[in-house]
Order: sequence, then C-alpha cells, then structure tokens
Amino acid sequence: QVQLVESGGGLVQAGGSLRLSCAASGRTFSSYTMAWFRQAPGKEREFVAAVSVSGGSTNYADSVKGRFTISRDNAKNTMYLQMNSLKPEDTAVYYCAADRRSYVVIATISRGGVAYWGQGTQVTVSS
Repeated sequence: QVQLVESGGGLVQAGGSLRLSCAASGRTFSSYTMAWFRQAPGKEREFVAAVSVSGGSTNYADSVKGRFTISRDNAKNTMYLQMNSLKPEDTAVYYCAADRRSYVVIATISRGGVAYWGQGTQVTVSS
C-alpha cells in the first residue's frame, strides 16, 4: 500500500513558477514509477510527466516540455514537479500517481488503471 500526499499548489500569475511535492508513505517508494497528472474543470484527467524508479529517465507531455521538470528523491520518499513559465491553460488540479509499470507506459494508462493516486492540489494561473 502506498499513500501519496501532494502539496505546493496555489495561485500564480502567468509566467510565474510553482514547485509541487508528492510525499509517499511506505518503504517501497523507490520501486514505483512516479507521475503527475492533471484535470481541468470539465476535462478528462491527462498525463503531465513521469519519472523512472531511479530518477534517471523522464517522460513529458508535449504541452509542458521545456517548462516543467519532474524529479524524485528516493531517500526522502518524495517526488517533485518544478513548473516554470506557467500559462492559464495549466490551471488544473494536479495529482500524484504511483504505478509499477514503466515511465513510458504510465502515460498511456487510463485513470482507473493507475495503482495509487494522491488527493490532488489546485494550481491556478491567472492571466
């Protein structure tokens, strides 16, 4: 069992930055691929970024490439999402996810297929 708790969301102006964190419970954090998804009002939940179990490989949605950076610290059981050059269209609830499949495959898994989810943190970008 893995419990995930996100933090770091908030209100920021367009062009600004935020850093999200996802703290995981349990001693098996380093065996899970970790990812961020987001869901805007009235839209489906979508993949944002994923990081491999070692942290050495990453995968990003085209919409955030070059602006967002995902990372993890296995010693601290924590994953991060550094978000720069934020746009109003980045406004959404951001969810932390954990799964045993790869950092490539997790981008294609439907919402119901991911093993563990956090409760989400709101990010609002004003224009």
